Amino acid sequence: MNAGAGPRSTTIDTPKAASTEGSTAESRATAQPVPAGGVHGYSPDKAAYLRRLKRIEGQVRGIARMVDEDQYCIDILTQVAAVNSAMHAVSLGLLENHLQHCVVSAAKEAETSGSSKAVDAKVKEATQAISRLLR
Repeated sequence: MNAGAGPRSTTIDTPKAASTEGSTAESRATAQPVPAGGVHGYSPDKAAYLRRLKRIEGQVRGIARMVDEDQYCIDILTQVAAVNSAMHAVSLGLLENHLQHCVVSAAKEAETSGSSKAVDAKVKEATQAISRLLR
């Protein structure tokens, strides 16, 4: 199996990674609704993210097949590391999109309204996401 794109790539073809905690009940309970404009920060890159996640899904299935076929441990671990790297890249891309879109939009809103509450909330969200990525 191919190790996939490099973990630090900033091109749209290799979006940067999503935390596995994004699917937890806690994350779903705090999920934000679609913004007023109907677009999240990652929306312009959605197709690229989906392609990358499908590729990662294929890598994971390949790892399962390797285990089923009793492949060499180190070869399996190499592929697990590649998947982890690819997921890390996706999460970094999503975080970058959040900062560039959601946090910047909140800052512009604060400038107009004179209230920094929205900015504080978005910065707190980003800080919590970074904390989860570093665990």
